Amino acid sequence: MNEAAGIVVALQANYLEVELDQAPEQAPSRLLCTRRTRLTHRGEAVHVGDRVMVEAIDPVQARAVVSGVAPRTSWLTRPQVANVSLVVIALAVDQPAFDPDQASRFLLTAERTGLPVQLLLTKGDLLEEEQRSALVQRLRGWGYEALVISSQTGEGIEALRQRLQTTELAVVCGPSGVGKSSVLNRLMPHLALRVGAVSGRLQRGRHTTRHVELFPIAPGARVADTPGFNRPELPDDPSELGMLFPELRNQLDPWPCRFRDCLHRQEPGCGINREWERFAFYRDALKECADLSRPSRAG
Repeated sequence: MNEAAGIVVALQANYLEVELDQAPEQAPSRLLCTRRTRLTHRGEAVHVGDRVMVEAIDPVQARAVVSGVAPRTSWLTRPQVANVSLVVIALAVDQPAFDPDQASRFLLTAERTGLPVQLLLTKGDLLEEEQRSALVQRLRGWGYEALVISSQTGEGIEALRQRLQTTELAVVCGPSGVGKSSVLNRLMPHLALRVGAVSGRLQRGRHTTRHVELFPIAPGARVADTPGFNRPELPDDPSELGMLFPELRNQLDPWPCRFRDCLHRQEPGCGINREWERFAFYRDALKECADLSRPSRAG
């Protein structure tokens, strides 16, 4: 039977771009595919990062049909990427200015996946060394070892390359305008991805990446470039929030709170230390989660 296994590397309207593990004779390694109707009938969506089987390969037209989807090892909802093994959060040190609340929202989104998280500080050339060191130290207090990089000077690029080359699928996400595509261009110059400037008045980036796409960075290692977005959602369940903060999680690990349903705000008898920078953000986030989960009286 004319079939092969591969990975979905991009979506184009109603089509899937699939890179084959091993192309049949005379067939290209990358095919434009449709989905078998039975997948839709069974409610099986196909996304970037999915491992798939393709059949009915047309080597001349470079077309095929996706006939099956393998079980996923992980799933990101925003951006929608399957089988991710590393979440890379890219945040600029300046232009746009570093926003601790926005940074925390992205990090919470990454922590919810249960996957390893790598924090990047882009545009490192825009700050003096003393300012950069202070920011890195600040983020270390949050529980993250940030890697400072610059697509202009090349600082940190090789360290990032080594990190990504040992990862099967890393997804790079973050706000618009932080330089995700510029970093990928520096890592893989042949990509020539579009980049954009930051709005001077609003200090917000302009979307240049319009869809998720996987790029090979080493044999067996791929990187996903994703569209930027500026306000990730918080979890629906307030009780889930605490374990997404490394500062709080590390306190609970050796000495669990004696109250099973405690939210570690300022409850009497709670032994959790509240002297950590993001405690105020955590408390506000709890309130926001509670407001979102509360049933509306409308209707």
